[in-house]
Formats: sequence, structure tokens, C-alpha cells
Amino acid sequence: MMKKFSLQSKIIVIVLALLSILILSLSIIFFRMLSDTLTDLKGKQALAVAQSVSKMPAVIEAFKTNQPEEIIQPLVEDIRKETGATFIVVGNRDSVRYSHPMPERLGKKMVGGDNERALIRGESYVSHARGSLGPSVRGKVPIRNDQKEIIGVVSVGFLEDSIHDIVIPYRTRVLILVGVILLIGIIGSFFIGKGIKKAIFGLEPAEIAMQFKEKRAIIESVREGIIAIDQHGSITEINAKAHSILALDHQSSNRGRHILEVIPDTKMMDVLKTRESQLDDEISLNHHDLIVNRLPIFEEEEIVGVVASFRRKDEIDQLTKELSQVQEYAGILRSQTHEYRNKLNTIAGLIQLHHHEEALALIQEESSGYEDLIQFLLKAVPDPVLAGLIIGKYNRSQELKVSFSIHPDSSITTPLIDVQQEKLITIIGNILDNAFEEVLSRPFHNRRVQLFMTDLGDDFIFEIEDSGAGIQDIDSIFERGYSTKAGKDRGIGLHLVQRSVEHLNGYMTVENSELGGALFTISIPKQH
Repeated sequence: MMKKFSLQSKIIVIVLALLSILILSLSIIFFRMLSDTLTDLKGKQALAVAQSVSKMPAVIEAFKTNQPEEIIQPLVEDIRKETGATFIVVGNRDSVRYSHPMPERLGKKMVGGDNERALIRGESYVSHARGSLGPSVRGKVPIRNDQKEIIGVVSVGFLEDSIHDIVIPYRTRVLILVGVILLIGIIGSFFIGKGIKKAIFGLEPAEIAMQFKEKRAIIESVREGIIAIDQHGSITEINAKAHSILALDHQSSNRGRHILEVIPDTKMMDVLKTRESQLDDEISLNHHDLIVNRLPIFEEEEIVGVVASFRRKDEIDQLTKELSQVQEYAGILRSQTHEYRNKLNTIAGLIQLHHHEEALALIQEESSGYEDLIQFLLKAVPDPVLAGLIIGKYNRSQELKVSFSIHPDSSITTPLIDVQQEKLITIIGNILDNAFEEVLSRPFHNRRVQLFMTDLGDDFIFEIEDSGAGIQDIDSIFERGYSTKAGKDRGIGLHLVQRSVEHLNGYMTVENSELGGALFTISIPKQH
């Protein structure tokens, strides 16, 4: 199997082929022009010599004698040698030679058949014909006597072979020049090929085509919308998911359009100016909440574009909901396992100490407490997601040794839609977690957290209060990253709570609790 040529080899071959064709064509044109120019010059020279000879008195007078060749032959031979002409032939009206470089041809007819214009019409001209000495360029001039009558003709010629002999030295020089140019072409094409290979990261065209196809397949396969722009803001890439989310026409190509024509309120142009990434930005577009990431594209520290990826928030929220449910379930199992292990160890100890009545009382107390909570939630909170969240937090409180109670007048019987379930997991879960963490610094008997909820009226009302130290800086607690506790990944929970409340078109207040800590009141409209 033949090995395929590399891109660099192809470039060298193509450049050399083009140079060879170009140089060969130019050489042929040059030699043709040089030959035509020399032929034209020799023709003019031959005509000038012929005119001079035709007007010489000695030549004209010789035609009056019985032996004109004896006068004309030595005269024109001297002229031929001085001018370098191949031949100077003088003939009468019958084209009989009176002079010729080869004396034995005197008295014979002139060859070439091109004397008519001079002898009949009296014209002076340059002709190309094959004579007795070979192909030649000739100057023909009629000879006139004193009465202006045509008495003969002068033919001065240069063989075409002699003209070619003049061209040969130039041919050698041109061939040397051609060789130098080809050598420069080889060196130049090598560096051109090397430069192109470097610009395309050493890839071959087939590899580039394959990577392009893979890139297209990857971009179209992802479930996120992707848009890329260049440094001028023109769209260079947009996938089908982006068309779908932005409600753009799939048939029309948006590549090449300015990003502001497609998304007027985009912040991608800001990234071009600031050169800074924008991550997890929440925006509302076409009645959809989107999570957007915008990253600048750099090439040798110069920003050359921006790429943005975005996805509908409800898809992410759905994943968050499923993850939260799994986490809640895992938390319930962990808490129950830990708590029941402690209770079983206690019961086992009481039995070993023969305190059977105390062991039985502990079993009944544990069974009735958890069973009471289950029965209460089945009646007061029929929504399985919200009830499951409360049970999970109850088990968590038992694990942390925190007294978590639900106000007996609590009741949420109005069905919750998916988005309300999802957001309430974030709202109730984060506030309860903060409350549990806040009371851990208190003595065991004063670790209290209470939840009240009702759906009377047009709103869902939730009140969560704790016996912690309270909140000192209420204006800052909802800012992303703000926290009074040390450690990483802090200051996110309450920020998400506020965003979720706003998403449900609700509101939230924070004040001091009668228990000594903070009281969070959340109001969510039933109609979303």
C-alpha cells in the first residue's frame, strides 16, 4: 500500500509544479520573443544593406556591360563580409544571378520565388524563404537605372540558423536562472509548508476534517445550547439546542450574524471587553429561566472570541429535585440507623440489668413518638414530597440532639405543583439546616426549632424559628458568599432560598423569635 503524501510534501510538489509550468511558459515566450526580435532586426538590416547596394552607381553601370558579374561579384562580396550577411545576391529582371557567395552558382536562377514584388511592383520588403543556402530572412530591393526603370533586384539575407546561434548563449543564462528560481522555490515551499503545518497544529487535512466532524457531532449531541462569537461579535458557531431554546429558525443560518441581532440583551459582548468569565448566571429569556456560562477564548493572551453554554433552569432544577430526594432519603436512613442503634444499645443494656419495665417503656415511647409524627403528617401534609422533607429533617434533628417540633395547628392540604415542591425543598430544607446548626451551640435543653405552616387564604405560610443567637446583620444574610461561620462553600443556602422565594413570586421576612433566635416567615402564593 502506497504511503500517502503529507501536507508539506503536497505543498512542495504543487509549488514546484506551478513554478516549473510558469518558468517553462515564460522561457518559451522569452525565446520566442528574442528570436522574433532578432529576426526582425536582421530583416531590417538586410533591407538597409540591399537598399544601399541597389543605389550604388557601380552596380547600376555594371548592368550596361556584357559581363556584369565581373564588376558586381567582387564589389558585393566585400560588402557582405563587412556587414556579416550570409549572402548578397544581385540578379537581373530574369532573376539570373550576377553575384553569390558561391561563385559556381553565378549565372543561375535565384531560388526562393520571392522576387516578383520587387521586379514587377517595384517594392522594397523583407521576406522569409528557403533559398539554395537554406531558410533565411531576406531584404529585397529593386535596382533602377537613370530612367527609373527596374533592371534588376538585390537580395540580402541572413540564415535563420545563424539567428538561432545568437539565441543559444541566452538560453544557457536562462537555464541557470531557472535553476536558481527552482531552488528558491523548493526552499520557499518547504518553509511555507512548515508554517502552514504549524498554524494547523501539525495536523493533516484528513485529520482536520475528522476533528471538524467530531466537533460538530459533539456540539450537536450535548443537551446544552452553545453559541460562540469572534472578537467582532459575529456568530461563528451555534448548535441545534441553542436554536431550540432561543426559538430560532433552524432552516436559516445564523452564523455570521452579529450576536446582538440574535440576542439583544446578551452579556457576551461584556466578556469581550472585561476578558473575565461569567459562570452560573441566571437569566430569563423567551419565558424560560436559563443558567448561562460565558467564557472568553484566548489565543496567545489575545482574546479572540467568547463561547456561551446555557440550559433551561427547570431541567437543572429537576435534577436538583431528584438529587435532593435521594439525599433526603439517604439522610433519613442514616439518621434512623444511627438513632436506632443507640436506642437498641440502651434497650439491650436495660434488659441485661433486668429493668424490663423501663426497656418496655422506652420502646413504647419511641414507637409512639415517631408513629405520632407519621400520623400527623398523613393528615396535615398529604403532599409526599413536603412530608418526606419534614420526616428527613426530623430524623436529622434526632441525630443532632435538637428538639424539632411541628406546631399542632399546622396544615398544608392544598396540592402543590412540581415547581412549588421543588422550590420548597430548597427553602424549607436550607432554613431548617441553618436553624439546626445555629442551636448546636446551646445547651441540650435549649436546642429548639419549631415549624409552623398553613394554607389558609390565598398563600402558603411557613414560619421557622429557633432558639439560637439570632441574626445581627439581616440586610446581608441573603448575599451570595456572606456567612458568619468559618469554612469554604459558605453563604450559599440563604441566597438560594431568596432566589427560590422570588421565583415563586413570594416574599420572606426575618425577625427575632420568642424562642430567642431568628424567625423566618415565608409567604408563597398558591397560584403560580
